[in-house]
Amino acid sequence: MAQITLKALAHSYSTSPDGPQDYAIREMDHVWHQGGAYALLGPSGCGKSTLLNIISGLLTPSEGQVLFDDQVMNELPPEERNIAQVFQFPVVYDTMTVFDNLAFPLRNIGTPAEKVKQRVGEVADILDLTSLLKRKAKNLTADEKQKVSMGRGLVRDDVSAILFDEPLTVIDPQLKWKLRRKLKEIHEKFNITMIYVTHDQLEASTFADKIAVMYDGQVVQFGTPRELFEMPAHTFVGYFIGSPGMNFLDVELTKTGVLVNGVSLPLSQRFQMAMRRAGSRNLKIGIRPEFVEVLPKPSDDTCMVEVKNTQDFGTYRILSFQFAGQNLKARIDEGQVVSGDRAHVRFPDTYLNLYVDEYRVEVGDE
Repeated sequence: MAQITLKALAHSYSTSPDGPQDYAIREMDHVWHQGGAYALLGPSGCGKSTLLNIISGLLTPSEGQVLFDDQVMNELPPEERNIAQVFQFPVVYDTMTVFDNLAFPLRNIGTPAEKVKQRVGEVADILDLTSLLKRKAKNLTADEKQKVSMGRGLVRDDVSAILFDEPLTVIDPQLKWKLRRKLKEIHEKFNITMIYVTHDQLEASTFADKIAVMYDGQVVQFGTPRELFEMPAHTFVGYFIGSPGMNFLDVELTKTGVLVNGVSLPLSQRFQMAMRRAGSRNLKIGIRPEFVEVLPKPSDDTCMVEVKNTQDFGTYRILSFQFAGQNLKARIDEGQVVSGDRAHVRFPDTYLNLYVDEYRVEVGDE
């Protein structure tokens, strides 16, 4: 097991990159601490798999270093990095039994037969594969094969880390939750460093203690699921995390207050002072739909909005509305009545976030 450090790391598939736009991974420094359960979350094409393949040694970075503890790994091939990697599609030997598939990595390094039997038994028990140990892998279902593939990554107890590249894509949706819980149990039992790549925020938040959110080749925030939800460090994180994502209002600071497309937005003095300090025209206010208040009557700190539609999700509803030409959403109780095509909303100061040039800034006290 090891601490994995990425030092001034960058990668381009171009032989002569001209600028940041030519990099799949933009220069970054990042640390995965030993024994942590991490998720690498982001949309397709943001650089997740590239980063994972650099860590495992399948790719050599254009710039920077990969260190396991204090040892530079850039020149070492995958087989010498002591990394286990589980891919999106299961990699198993169809002609072998499940037992032999699980035993293969151990036999490869000369593990005594008794130790092989013991370790395979432990991993098979954790993954509910015990009853299948004598079955040929070719006769397994897709999810059973993926469990075998995962088991081969887990069976060695001397690996530096286990890397999962969207391992549940081919798994039946009803079994995904169960397998995520299994991985969590395995991590808690063996204390192995695990990095789990996914585009699914639910997978990330149910597996990981900390999540690295990637966007455009960069890790734009590294934090707990709660931190990502309550204090998104970048507008992309606010948009990507949550269902629906965070509301954003493009705002303009004037001598008399704050405007949204020429319409006044009531904001406290502390927000206005923070905007003045920012020295940028790229200003946004963000608030989660969960924290938008929809009220029956106007007051000094409410805004008149145009109601577009309401979607019913059983225990709650999502109200879509437009304010100053910008489309926003509010999560309201199932029993709350919103009648007509107009409503009054409040954006509570406590739940507002200020973004300058797409990054969150601390507002501070008045």
